[in-house]
Amino acid sequence: MEQTWMGIAVGTIVLVIAAAGVAAHYRRERRRADLLRNLDHHDWCRWTRPHR
Repeated sequence: MEQTWMGIAVGTIVLVIAAAGVAAHYRRERRRADLLRNLDHHDWCRWTRPHR
């Protein structure tokens, strides 16, 4: 019985870590896509605009 609870506990911890990793990956990819989409619209990115 003790091994069953240990297996459930370890499995739950692994699933929580995996869910956190998936959420972090989603946020990182979403941020990357937003930055690429708006790359030449930001003031901090001076080298993408033609010089006057």
